[in-house]
Amino acid sequence: MKILSTSKGIGGQLTAFRELVKRSESIIFVGSPGFCTPFAELLAYGLRGSGKAMMFIPNTDVKNARSIIAAPQGMQLGDSVVPEGDTIVLLGGLAMPRIGSTPGEIKAFLDNLPSGSGKKLVIGVCFQSIFEKGGWTDIIGFDHIIDSDLENCLKSDAM
Repeated sequence: MKILSTSKGIGGQLTAFRELVKRSESIIFVGSPGFCTPFAELLAYGLRGSGKAMMFIPNTDVKNARSIIAAPQGMQLGDSVVPEGDTIVLLGGLAMPRIGSTPGEIKAFLDNLPSGSGKKLVIGVCFQSIFEKGGWTDIIGFDHIIDSDLENCLKSDAM
């Protein structure tokens, strides 16, 4: 894949995401429960007030799909929904070791997921190139990937 732009921080990640989905009407986030859920809610927060329908599917469990709604506390999972959308966002937790998903399973899942408008836009959002390192880019037809890197620094005066 060719690099289109670079940015820093969460703001840069949200800006890139908003740009990619500006023509989307309905966005389905797919990720591992717990780990990916807050990332879906964060990305959805960047789209609050946009009128876009947003939902989260844990792993490939379509029966447990939930809407993502705006609440006074931020974006949260809402009621059960039948997932149908023109944009699919695969979150990097799916590719983490011991999560249980393989690129082949996710490819089959994507091929069988209903789409309201025909072709689905497939976006990956991950950290530290996990989709590329795990061979997912060879199997999944990503249209775009937002790949972020994390640097942690623990500071303390107590030690």
